[in-house]
Amino acid sequence: MKQRNTSRNSRLFSVAKKYLPGGVNSPVRAFKSVGRDPLFIAKAKGEYIYDVDGNKYIDYVGSWGPMILGHAHPEVVAAIKNAASNGTSFGGPTENEVEMAKLVRKMMPSVEVVRMVNSGTEATMSAVRLARAFTGREKIVKFAGCYHGHFDSFLIKAGSGATTFGTPDSPGVPKELAAKTLVAEFNDIASVKTLFADNPGEIAAVITEPVVGNMGVVLPRDNFLTSLLEIAHADGALLILDEVMTGFRLARGGAQEIYNIKPDLTTFGKIIGGGLPVGAYGGREDIMRMVSPDGPVYQAGTLSGNPLAMAAGLTQLRILYKQKSVYKQLDRLGARLEKGILKNLEDLGMQYQLNRLGSMFTLFFTERKVVDFNSALTSDTSKFTRYFSEMLQRGIYLPPSQFEAAFISSSHTEKDIDKTVAANYESLKATI
Repeated sequence: MKQRNTSRNSRLFSVAKKYLPGGVNSPVRAFKSVGRDPLFIAKAKGEYIYDVDGNKYIDYVGSWGPMILGHAHPEVVAAIKNAASNGTSFGGPTENEVEMAKLVRKMMPSVEVVRMVNSGTEATMSAVRLARAFTGREKIVKFAGCYHGHFDSFLIKAGSGATTFGTPDSPGVPKELAAKTLVAEFNDIASVKTLFADNPGEIAAVITEPVVGNMGVVLPRDNFLTSLLEIAHADGALLILDEVMTGFRLARGGAQEIYNIKPDLTTFGKIIGGGLPVGAYGGREDIMRMVSPDGPVYQAGTLSGNPLAMAAGLTQLRILYKQKSVYKQLDRLGARLEKGILKNLEDLGMQYQLNRLGSMFTLFFTERKVVDFNSALTSDTSKFTRYFSEMLQRGIYLPPSQFEAAFISSSHTEKDIDKTVAANYESLKATI
């Protein structure tokens, strides 16, 4: 197999490290866990990305989830250009903000009132502050391996990049604040009951990814999410679903549509911005009316509801809302990929685990069924490192971490999937 020339990537990285922490602006991008220099992306179109050396790859990162329609979708690009021609930021309300809020409510009925922000981290941070204010309590429950952004309260046994770099508890988090975060085990309802029993009347909210993407894809067991809601409400606490990754990705109504659950608050990011920086949080009207200026819970942002982000996100959501077949298409492609990879594993005598729901998937290099953080950590990361490099050389761009979700877009074709399955076979074979 001919090695791809990535010399310009490496030269650029050596310069970047002088000016940026680790040479990047988000840790996993540094490729440290896969033992190689990162790719610097020059452009992207549809299901493909191109690095600065001119190499072309089938992309399963999708900007970590937002590009559900593929890169540079013509309608989204046109909307951004049109918005930019009228000004890039006003510091005042716009009509598209109202239209976005109306559409979010239509697609996800649990969200009666919504506030736009600038990132998923800002959304989750604001939702927790609101839950604390509404309940008059300070403690929250999160799950080991779930990542909800880099707010202090969440960097306790966090997943995603924190797990990749082996630092799930970040320095700089005050001990007093860390003590307010209680950690349960995903898919283990008994661990949640224990925390509530030990802290009666003290927990403001439970926050979770309904389908985890930040320790790799992990699905909730039957009734896990509904049990969380029941336990929380029985104690006077709220349930916050972090749908930054799953919102509008798994269904028009997100994971909560699939699992038929109505949380008190929901957080958004990624797809809702069409590839531009955006986030949002929303939910029950009686809770959301506590947000300033309706109520006393202060939260503001100069660029919240930015016209470019609203134009891109609204255009993308309208496409997803109108094209009902897109989610069936994504699931069909995901099922084709899953079937091919499972056959490869069988043919090669490997017992690795593939977790998938719709267009999200992760291949775990472990023979243990992955249902929580501890089982995810049994993965052989050294084998994943070799596998990642083999796939990259064959033109397949996967997330550069064992503990990240991969994503399929509507731009992917059956031919792309079949090429990926073939590359998967050869790459798995090379890791034996």
